[in-house]
Amino acid sequence: MKEKKVKTVSLCQQGSCCPVVRLTGESVEIGEKDNLCILTEEQWEILKEKILCREI
Repeated sequence: MKEKKVKTVSLCQQGSCCPVVRLTGESVEIGEKDNLCILTEEQWEILKEKILCREI
């Protein structure tokens, strides 16, 4: 069984008071406890593309 690597990126310097982006290999979680958005990998790629193209 292949182990999936989870990557977590904090959206602020302190690292504990702001939302995070957590990439699990199966989904992408954006937010914080009790306020979480979960995207599929496909949805995440679409979001990234729209941000990079300045559509949003």
